[in-house]
Amino acid sequence: MLGPFWKSYVRPLLGRPARFQVAALCHRGQGADLRILLITSRDTGRWVLPKGWPKRGHDAGGTALEEAWEEAGIKPAGRPRSVGFYSYDKRLDGGLPVPTRVEVFAIPVPSLLEDYPEKGQRRRVWMTPEEAAAAVDEPELSELLAAFAEQAEDLAE
Repeated sequence: MLGPFWKSYVRPLLGRPARFQVAALCHRGQGADLRILLITSRDTGRWVLPKGWPKRGHDAGGTALEEAWEEAGIKPAGRPRSVGFYSYDKRLDGGLPVPTRVEVFAIPVPSLLEDYPEKGQRRRVWMTPEEAAAAVDEPELSELLAAFAEQAEDLAE
C-alpha cells in the first residue's frame, strides 16, 4: 500500500525531478502557407508539440530533433533554432504536478516519415499558427504559436 504512494508522490518530491524540457516547433511553408505540426499526447489526447526531458549526449536542440523524430516522424531540413519558452505543470506518474519550463526550438520540416517509433500512438496534423494556438491548452505556448509567423520570416532569412 505504501509502495505506490512512495513511488508516485514522496520519491519525486525528495528526488527533485528535472524541471526543464525541450520542444520541437516543426514548421513548413512561409507566409500564408506557414504550417505548424502538432501531435496528440499519448495520455490525454490533447494537442502538443513534440517534447521531452534532456537526453545525455544531446544538446537542447539535438534533444528537440530526437523527440520530434520519435513522436512525429519528422525529416528535418535545417538546424533547430531556439524561439522561446513556455511553462506548464507536467503530471508525473501518479498525477503529481511539477512546474516545468520548456525551451522551444523551431525546426524546418519539408516532409514526414511514415515509419517512426511512436507511430500509431499519436495523431499528427499540420495547422496554421492561429489554429495551432487555439488547439493547445497552455496559454504561454498558445501565445508563442500565434506569434510564430513573424519569427518564421526572420528564420528564413
